[in-house]
Amino acid sequence: MSIVFVGTPDFAVPSLRRLVADGFEVSTVITQPDRPTGRHRHRVTPSPVKVTAGELGLPVFQPESLREPAAVEEIRRLGPEVMVVVAYGQILRQAVLNIPPRGVINVHASLLPAYRGASPVAAAILAGDEETGVSIMLMDEGMDTGPVLSQRRETISQEDTTGSLSERLSQMGADLLGDTLPRWLGGEITPQPQDESRSTVTRLTRKEDGEIDWRLPAVEIWRRVRACNPWPGAHTSLASERVTIWRAWPMEGDAGQHGMIVAVPGSVHPETGAAAFAVQTGNGLLAVRELQRAGRKTVGAAEFLRGAPGLIGKQFGK
Repeated sequence: MSIVFVGTPDFAVPSLRRLVADGFEVSTVITQPDRPTGRHRHRVTPSPVKVTAGELGLPVFQPESLREPAAVEEIRRLGPEVMVVVAYGQILRQAVLNIPPRGVINVHASLLPAYRGASPVAAAILAGDEETGVSIMLMDEGMDTGPVLSQRRETISQEDTTGSLSERLSQMGADLLGDTLPRWLGGEITPQPQDESRSTVTRLTRKEDGEIDWRLPAVEIWRRVRACNPWPGAHTSLASERVTIWRAWPMEGDAGQHGMIVAVPGSVHPETGAAAFAVQTGNGLLAVRELQRAGRKTVGAAEFLRGAPGLIGKQFGK
């Protein structure tokens, strides 16, 4: 059983490892080309999937686009029985989807048809959902619109960030893939069409999505802090200096000037209570727990306060 695996980021790595561990013949791994990274983008870095393929001794193919005729011909030459796609970063066209006789299987980090598209984990956190999950679907030419083969649910905790939740879902997706793929190949699964009336679509998270609007309710800002962790970071300014808030907690409080930094009125977090100051929002207070000045390390709120005399009474966003 020949498989071509298609994926790029860390989220895809557990699925690739699971296929190899289960004894499937992964003939080739397709991933995005090496990209410049770092502050000045001088260092060219391979994708996590490419690094993993190298560790596993698997051939790697890195076309700029799977729309290129030469890329399509290369996949046709490989002759996979099935393809597995996990967070590759491009929509596959019908010319590619038609190649494997058992179709193209996709691992997606949501309970489809909810949160199709590029940022399903962040979208679930921003929406305040209490659960999400992973879906295995048979790809068609639409964006995450193909029929579903299997799903598994996962609770979203109040401490979850996009980073922590993605890590759990990546392993869950790998486990579900390991359970689903043999059953699909064995003819035991009937694909189930998605309910289009319940579909929602996400877009790629942008750097500017991390900017905090202190006019919003504290609960919404808290969700944004979690959704933008680890990237792009929920950020604001203090005396024209960028400050990124990595952990926070919403709490009740009197209305006041948006962005004003105030003392914390008592314990603020049910588990840690770790906050030294709060910020007035459009509704309630946002108790800050961890934050970072530009170019410096992340610190707890108490340490930040010790290093910023007179902070109480100043205003974020100015």
